[in-house]
Amino acid sequence: MHTTSAVPAVRDTGAGARMWSGWVRIPLLVIQLFVALTAFAGGAALIAGSLDPRLRSVLVPPADYLAGSPFTSYIVPGVILAMVLGGVHLVAFVMVLRHHRRAGLGSAAAGFAALIWIFVQMVFIPFSVLQAVYFVAGMVEIGLVLLGLGVVRPLDGPVRHARAGGRPPEGGTLDDGAAPRRR
Repeated sequence: MHTTSAVPAVRDTGAGARMWSGWVRIPLLVIQLFVALTAFAGGAALIAGSLDPRLRSVLVPPADYLAGSPFTSYIVPGVILAMVLGGVHLVAFVMVLRHHRRAGLGSAAAGFAALIWIFVQMVFIPFSVLQAVYFVAGMVEIGLVLLGLGVVRPLDGPVRHARAGGRPPEGGTLDDGAAPRRR
């Protein structure tokens, strides 16, 4: 005799479910999709520009930027940009979209991948606005993960008890809402 379980599938109601409330989930999905698509496009442009000399001036940064790097062309950086940065962001996007229980981990990995990519890039390439955009994107991803997991929480309003100089009153804190600490 074959029996089936009458227990319904249970959705995670802990930190994973809280993380994916709309105010965290939607901006995270937008950022992850933006970074994934632009990383794939940027990687493809670097590869195409390296392979076709006619596209070199439009799609590829100056070859001088590769001096001192382990690369002789932009093909390998293009592949890394598309496959690693774009790939990690695409996987994180799908995880968040499908409410995967490890979506927080995937999103944190994507955010750190963006930061690492920018840090390494800044060693070889002079500062550009795009570097700042992707640095901010990585920081926002990590911030949203921290908010979603409850590691940090948004401020409820203006800072209370603030005095000139931004210091809390004696024994108190700026915005925890708790009574002043006794010594």
